[in-house]
Amino acid sequence: MSEVVFIGTSDAFGAGGRRQSAVFVRGQRGALLLDCGVTTNTGLEVEGIQRDEIDAIVVSHFHGDHFGGIPLFLLGALYEDQRTRPLHIAGPPDIEARVHALAEAMGHGIREREWSFAIRFSEVPPGATHQIGPADLRSFETRHQLEAHPHGYQVSVGGERIVYSGDTGWFDELPSLAGGADLFICECTNHSAQLDFHLNLDQLIEHKPLFDCGHMLLTHLGSEMAQLRGEVEFDTADDGLRLKL
Repeated sequence: MSEVVFIGTSDAFGAGGRRQSAVFVRGQRGALLLDCGVTTNTGLEVEGIQRDEIDAIVVSHFHGDHFGGIPLFLLGALYEDQRTRPLHIAGPPDIEARVHALAEAMGHGIREREWSFAIRFSEVPPGATHQIGPADLRSFETRHQLEAHPHGYQVSVGGERIVYSGDTGWFDELPSLAGGADLFICECTNHSAQLDFHLNLDQLIEHKPLFDCGHMLLTHLGSEMAQLRGEVEFDTADDGLRLKL
């Protein structure tokens, strides 16, 4: 049995006073984070989850609300946790260079620092299965701003299969990519606003018959969707939500 804890479920702007994107997944072989927004350290502390439990961080794309927390996660692991276990960081092409550039821009460069634990970076292009920490992972391209290298993931952490959309607008292959998942974590930033690079509730209602998955849960909720969570046609995530699969 796997456990999923939603550390952060807001859009980029902290809509509804919630934290930015991060989903903790604990499986039979270990634990990982799907995305690591800027507020992730705070969220982990609030939810009682130790950084040291996390074997891997998987990044969907290079926007700050999805990977901006990695440098401070690493520094917390080094100075607060005295971590010794290796950490695997995986994501789209240039993941290592992007994390280093981000850390330097934040004034917390990590390239020349002496680490008490090994940090491994892996690129996970679509088309193959990759073993990342405790998970078997397949990535797929999504419809988001191209310069951020957007990807979603099919994640197996044991007997359960989770699909994570990352940030995306509608594209016709999305239902088939989520097909058969025990849990489909799907972004829904807007209620009805039409953006090419984010999904809205009206689109998901229109295409709902196409989705064949065990449980479909909406996250990355913008200000209007945050006010409607728990009142729409799909289940909606909130910070601290815990699920057993």
